[in-house]
Amino acid sequence: MTYLASLLTLHRRKRHRDASHFHGPLRHRRRRLGLCPGTFPAPSFPPPPIPREAASFAFDMGNFISGLLCKPGRDDDGLGVYRGWVADLTAATRDDDAELGLSVVTRRVGDPRKAALEGAAHPREREKREPYYRRELERARSRDKRLGDLASQVNLHEERLADLRKAPKEDLSELFACLTEEEENEVHKCLYGRGSSTQVLALHEPSNIEVSREKFRCLRPKAWLNDEVINLYLELLKERETREPKRFLKCHFFNTFFYKKLTSGKTGYDYKSVKRWTTRRRLGYELIECDKIFVPVHKDVHWCLAIINMKEKTFQYLDSLGGCDCHVSRVLARYIAEEVKDKSNKEIDISSWHEDSVGYIPLQQNGWDCGMFMLKYIDFHSRGLSLSFSQEDMEYFRKRTVKEILRLRAD
Repeated sequence: MTYLASLLTLHRRKRHRDASHFHGPLRHRRRRLGLCPGTFPAPSFPPPPIPREAASFAFDMGNFISGLLCKPGRDDDGLGVYRGWVADLTAATRDDDAELGLSVVTRRVGDPRKAALEGAAHPREREKREPYYRRELERARSRDKRLGDLASQVNLHEERLADLRKAPKEDLSELFACLTEEEENEVHKCLYGRGSSTQVLALHEPSNIEVSREKFRCLRPKAWLNDEVINLYLELLKERETREPKRFLKCHFFNTFFYKKLTSGKTGYDYKSVKRWTTRRRLGYELIECDKIFVPVHKDVHWCLAIINMKEKTFQYLDSLGGCDCHVSRVLARYIAEEVKDKSNKEIDISSWHEDSVGYIPLQQNGWDCGMFMLKYIDFHSRGLSLSFSQEDMEYFRKRTVKEILRLRAD
């Protein structure tokens, strides 16, 4: 009896492992093997209850104690309880359709591992569905309605491009004629030569506009154009049309001060201040007889161009930075209606006119060529040509403008 008691006492002794057991030289290996406390996360659902019979000696170590007590194990003792417990395992699953969150479904299973895998699977994943990418593609197509608009715009641009290819090519050789060596030297001497900055290098007597050496320097690269250079060049375009009327459209070129004067009133509009600018005695014609009217628009440090197309009854606004301003068109619509009524005694139904949406126009790629772009917009439109130039041509156009102003003749 003493031997049996000592054996039971030895069996019941358990080695106490405190937290320090897991902090030794092999703690990293234990952590990798999952032997440290806290390695496994807490389960999301409560474990199955342990049966009451598990506390008996018969359950302890699978009938080991019963065998020591000379009581052979039976199926209904330790092993029997264990087998019955495994057979009664319950699979806890999360039911997404339930409003109260977690719901436990109890069922008898034969294979515990298979039951655990099935229970961990999402209910929706058990059903056969279409591939994920197809569902997301349909969702993107239903939300992004701009795809259809972009497709129609692409088709429209392709049709315009096909029409341009079918149209006869324009002869632009004269517009991009290279300067001779003599002209290059003349331009360089004007822009970089020595001399007094106040020396007048170009004087246009009909308009009484003079351009000094200092004013010419605005035509150097990376410089902003000034009013004197722009207005003198516009005067040369007028004379070019008068000289060769069959080659150019009948146009009127307002100077850089017109729009500012027109919008200088208290209400932002003052027709009386520019009423005498366009008398027949002064111009020799009336604006209603023109094909196009060009209006330079200056916004702080940026030049834009507005066009009144009298022939097609449209308004255009060209900004080399790609901007738009409907207010300019409204002001000019009001002006041209009053102007025609005052000078020609005719009524114009401006409501039938529309603002022509400009498609492709050359745009500047820097912060100083806006004035040069505006002048070339006027030059090409007055010829009836498309705007067939780009930022790369600006250096050449600056030199050509110097040459034409020095000779007081626009080609």
